[in-house]
Amino acid sequence: MTRIVTRSASPVARERLAYEGVHPLLARLYAARGIARAAELDYGLAALLDPATLKGTAEAAVLLADAIASGKQLMIVADYDCDGATACAVGVRALSAFGAKVSFLVPNRFEFGYGLTPEVVRQAAQRKPDMIITVDNGIASVEGVAEARRLGIATLITDHHLPGAVLPEADCIVNPNQPGCRFPSKAIAGVGVMFYVMLSLRAELRRRGAFEGKDEPNLAALLDLVALGTVADVVKLDRNNRILVAQGLQRIRQGKMQPGLRALFRIAGREAEKASTFDLGFALGPRLNAAGRLADMSLGIECLITDDLNRALNIAQQLDQLNRERRVIEADMQEQATVLLEGIEAAERASLSLFDPAWHQGVIGILASRVKDRLHRPVIAFAKGNEGEIKGSGRSIPGLHLRDALDLVSKQAPDLLLRFGGHAMAAGLTLRENDFARFEALFEEIVRQLIDPADLTRSIETDGPLEAGWMSLESARLIEREIWGQGFPAPVFSDEFAVESQRVLKDRHLKLTLRKGAARFDAIQFNFAGGAPASVRAAYRLAVNEFNGLAGVQLVLEHFEPA
Repeated sequence: MTRIVTRSASPVARERLAYEGVHPLLARLYAARGIARAAELDYGLAALLDPATLKGTAEAAVLLADAIASGKQLMIVADYDCDGATACAVGVRALSAFGAKVSFLVPNRFEFGYGLTPEVVRQAAQRKPDMIITVDNGIASVEGVAEARRLGIATLITDHHLPGAVLPEADCIVNPNQPGCRFPSKAIAGVGVMFYVMLSLRAELRRRGAFEGKDEPNLAALLDLVALGTVADVVKLDRNNRILVAQGLQRIRQGKMQPGLRALFRIAGREAEKASTFDLGFALGPRLNAAGRLADMSLGIECLITDDLNRALNIAQQLDQLNRERRVIEADMQEQATVLLEGIEAAERASLSLFDPAWHQGVIGILASRVKDRLHRPVIAFAKGNEGEIKGSGRSIPGLHLRDALDLVSKQAPDLLLRFGGHAMAAGLTLRENDFARFEALFEEIVRQLIDPADLTRSIETDGPLEAGWMSLESARLIEREIWGQGFPAPVFSDEFAVESQRVLKDRHLKLTLRKGAARFDAIQFNFAGGAPASVRAAYRLAVNEFNGLAGVQLVLEHFEPA
């Protein structure tokens, strides 16, 4: 069952925003998202939070500046998703511009798992770095940092994940979620953390006179990478993150971007001058992530750090092919998951734990997300890991903090989880294969304890009805250019319509003509091959539909029910 609910919006805030010059439709939408003054929509760089408030940045800047001055070898150890890849690229590009000797390493996720493990440190040590810098990982790498210390390698941890009970004994840690950090944006992505470290490093180098007689490196030139990693990691778009994304999108639309992003836009068939958060999250992000899921994220990072457009295009083509392969694997896994679910009364469950020994370890996170979207339950999908182990990737629903739930599992059964970590909405874990049934039962029990039963009913939050005059191409384009994402959702409206015609496209998508009063609208519901009644109450997004050079507004239905 799905409920369509309407967000509440302060009429006072709406009127004030319109009075202060915000477009009337946007004023309504922003008021429903907690914006009270137009000043809160100032996305200029001057409005960014002060790097000095991010604990560890000043110490990291001194550490790095000293290393650059003494010609030490720096190595970035990256994570294997889009956030990790963009964070690594920001680090490589900025540190190189500052004169550092810098290389990077992305551990093979299938051999070494997640984070700076002792095995990864020993692999890195073969290249004789003086310092390891982690991006988008490391806060839980207690043993890995200890191994680096034993080998005489300094460590700088930059991460945004939640820390465990014990912090690694690194030379420096920069993470807004570490104890004692007063940085207000706890939702900043790994790439954002690395960007802030580079801002602090530039300030330190400036104090040391490193740029006298020459131009300072322009770190704003890296904001396209910051925007991509932030959107792709699905972190909450608080104001600071919206500034980073807005600045990056502005540069992309102006044609000021890394050759790798230019190549990815071209391969994805998207127009960079009209770039939106949707493009970053659903066109570029998945192509980069495909490298980490199926092969080696080094390929994705090479795409982002090369200055040769032809090389970037060649790599982007390889990434596109990997993404096509990922889709085929995912489709097969979804079919297998459907078979598994036939033996489960999902409506009677508070959670779903699924395992198939044939599943691909790199794609289980996407599978968990798809099943979660379909059944509105927290889902953890498992695949074979190292000998005797299985690795799980989980996705949650509002109302359940997934990492906290796994922490309770580990406390109640200390021998059950070999490793775990993550966020409120996504987490990963490793356990012994013969413990799967025990985990499934205990996880279900704990989810039932933590979640409100009402949260197990899917709700679509909408912005309510939209006047027919606003249901236009101009409104769709207006909305498309704004910054939307996790925690600051793109507008969804709800209205009653008469269904004048309907047909199924490609056996998968329902195409409709809807009427509201005297106005008619093209509409589509993707991945829905059923039929609609004569009149519906629908939750929908305004979208731009371009075909044969002509553009029009299209209603993309999220859900409908009989009116």
